[in-house]
Amino acid sequence: MDEPRTRKVEIHVPVLARVEGEGALHLRTRGGAIEELTLQIYEPPRLFEKFLEGRSYEEVPDMVARICGICPVAYQISAVNALESLFGIDPGPWVHAMRRVLYCGEWIQSHCLHIHLLAAPDYFGYENAFAMARDHPGIVRRGLALQGLGNDLMTLLGARSVHPVGVKVGGFHRAPHEDEVTALLAKLRAALPESEALVRWVARIPMPDDDQTFTCVAMRDAEEYPIHRGHIRTSDGLAIDATEYDRHFTEYQVAHSTALYSRYQGGPYLVGPLARLNLNRDRLPTPIQQLMHDTGVTWPSRNMFNSMVARAIEVHYALSEAICLLQSHVHDSTPAVAVTPRAGVGYGCSE
Repeated sequence: MDEPRTRKVEIHVPVLARVEGEGALHLRTRGGAIEELTLQIYEPPRLFEKFLEGRSYEEVPDMVARICGICPVAYQISAVNALESLFGIDPGPWVHAMRRVLYCGEWIQSHCLHIHLLAAPDYFGYENAFAMARDHPGIVRRGLALQGLGNDLMTLLGARSVHPVGVKVGGFHRAPHEDEVTALLAKLRAALPESEALVRWVARIPMPDDDQTFTCVAMRDAEEYPIHRGHIRTSDGLAIDATEYDRHFTEYQVAHSTALYSRYQGGPYLVGPLARLNLNRDRLPTPIQQLMHDTGVTWPSRNMFNSMVARAIEVHYALSEAICLLQSHVHDSTPAVAVTPRAGVGYGCSE
């Protein structure tokens, strides 16, 4: 009779599938309670901080893009934000708008990859997305098509979708031609019903009801949904500039993992799509706020499983935002402003 209370279970997964990077999972429970749970990231350290030492500021955007093949824009924009703050320059409205478009492309391709290739197969009990495609070809085909549009947006401004090279300190190396923008706009507009359908499909997937208490951290902008700039906000009321990050957040390392860990006020915190929506849903256009309501999720959500719903909502938003911004694109806009480098310390952040 006492066996369930004392039963010990150990699970060791030496190689995690369908994750970005390389890692292992170790879990030990006793009587249904977790005694030990570790996520071991064992991929080699990247050492980018050392690689950047002594290099020209002009090399930084292209180098940091190599940190990740899925989310290179995040590193590029954070880096140029820091350098531009150091140099005391503002690249202007057109550059900010087009950087936002570039970032929208990354969100679309990254979120669609996560939903269809990494997460959904587990929810439906398939070994991988290829197996899922045999029974749900339309779902997977739609996801890959949306992901492809994200890649197209990144290529439009970054010259290529993997490790793009279009970003520079002060702006972009070139502005896209009108015919490029017009052709892509037609594809983006045609995909809007598909991205809305994606949100409604993900919202219907049965998910565990797992209410938890956690701190959300995201950026906050005075007017826009945060993507490429803003201040840092937390769900417990902290509002700081990037220059104050080190006063409130502590980065550290652990013996079982090569990943860099971070704590806020001594505890873990959540970033990413769910945290952004929890803190910034009022910055979304009214139709997308209505779509959020239609999902049946209670916002702000304290269920981590709703992060996939949040990703789908951001796909639809990013597609809508890219259309809105590209409609105002003017080819003869100055793609970059002059830069006068100087020594010092710069701070930058992005989502």
